[in-house]
Amino acid sequence: MRLILQEFLSLDGVAQGPGSPEEDTSDGFTRGGWLVPHLDDAFMRIVTGWLDEADGFLFGRRTYVNFARDWPKMNDPDDPIGTKLNGLPKYVASHSLTTADWDPTTILSGDVPAQVAELKRQPGRELQIHGSARLGASLLAAGLVDEVRLMIAPVVVAAGRRLFPENGAPSGLRLLHSETTPSGVTSQIYETTGLPQYGTFESGA
Repeated sequence: MRLILQEFLSLDGVAQGPGSPEEDTSDGFTRGGWLVPHLDDAFMRIVTGWLDEADGFLFGRRTYVNFARDWPKMNDPDDPIGTKLNGLPKYVASHSLTTADWDPTTILSGDVPAQVAELKRQPGRELQIHGSARLGASLLAAGLVDEVRLMIAPVVVAAGRRLFPENGAPSGLRLLHSETTPSGVTSQIYETTGLPQYGTFESGA
């Protein structure tokens, strides 16, 4: 399977609490719900298309707990997003969870990058990371992420956890596709290319 890092971000890179003020209030975050005003049919088409490629999901503990609280209640069989999230295998990276009730879920502890590398060797299409910014950034730094998919909303949140924090690991990317929805959300798909390349600008003067 290919490992896909899929994130909803603000323009300043915040990944925390896009869906509602109550979604993730950890660390005193009070600005959740910043993505909702920018949802439209084009947004849903793009995200649903990405989900269609999933054969499993990978979460960090915090995102898993939030999703496991909310998504089992969204059990409409005609909802393609809920059907995928509730039905497909899920993996949660955690050193503190001992049980996981959102079936089917497997807890990954210990050497998480090694276990994720083993999952990637299994047959299938995509293992998708949703939310879980810290986990995603760590697996990107470990060279395990094959593709990065971002939905970037036209809003500056100015607080909260960021996908790419200061002093994080550098990574090279190559743009594969971009699209802007009528509400102004930019969809960007990148493949990872290892470490960034650097150069020196020389003017023609």
